[in-house]
Amino acid sequence: MKKEKAMGNRLWAERPLFIALAIAAFMAGALLLSNFHGRSADRSFLCGLDVGILQETDTTAAPIQLQAILHYATSKVVPQQSLAEIRVSFNVLQRVAPCNFLVFGLGHDSLMWTSFNPGGTTLFLEEDPKWVQSVLKTAPMLNARTVPYRTQLSEADELLKSYKQEAACLPPRIRLQGNDACRLALSNLPEQVYEREWDLIMIDAPRGYFNEAPGRMGAIFSAAVMARNRQKEGVTHVFLHDVDRKVERVFAEEFLCAKYRVKATGRLWHFEIPPVTNWKEGDGFC
Repeated sequence: MKKEKAMGNRLWAERPLFIALAIAAFMAGALLLSNFHGRSADRSFLCGLDVGILQETDTTAAPIQLQAILHYATSKVVPQQSLAEIRVSFNVLQRVAPCNFLVFGLGHDSLMWTSFNPGGTTLFLEEDPKWVQSVLKTAPMLNARTVPYRTQLSEADELLKSYKQEAACLPPRIRLQGNDACRLALSNLPEQVYEREWDLIMIDAPRGYFNEAPGRMGAIFSAAVMARNRQKEGVTHVFLHDVDRKVERVFAEEFLCAKYRVKATGRLWHFEIPPVTNWKEGDGFC
């Protein structure tokens, strides 16, 4: 989501379409926020962009949306996900925003994600403190925290084989905060992460393209635990990017579960994971 992809950043051939969608999205978010329970408005001005149901009345954009419009209209650096991939998460945000949105990774798309969730809580978790400082220089309004990871990509196969031998990684004892016994559990995240239930979780980090990188094993496992431990009604939407890579794909199938995958677009998988009311000894994630 960040500099690993920024190094090879390319300008999309579909950039004009992306900007149009982004501006429409910001307008949609502002309208949803100002009159969430209002009547459906005439959508003819959106001309087939499929930005969903809008409400009439106030069209004032939230400050974060105006910042995003200005940023993407004047920058040559665009989000790394394709337009089709962005639409998947955007469509869900239209239905559930304002909501709690947790994003693993901080990058050129962070201002966009925040602006799609006006009035909600959008939190970014990033491994590289220098990168956090760099991004916040141009977008200080973002809510970003630096987090540690205890794994390396080279350990992925061993972690997948061994986690079932550790009781702290299995139902009904699974927890995240302070769970140092389970190496896949992200046990030392900011308190804010554990205090909230997250309606959407985007996994586009940490880095996972060289052996010494943390890999996304812990992020995928921890997102599954959060989703299955949800107390509120409804599912947790989990979006996993870079599923063309082996670790992302294999760990998703193990913990996020193929039966909960509702959409696959490009390199993005979307899962709708229901909570478990009574996890028992011997139960698995799927």
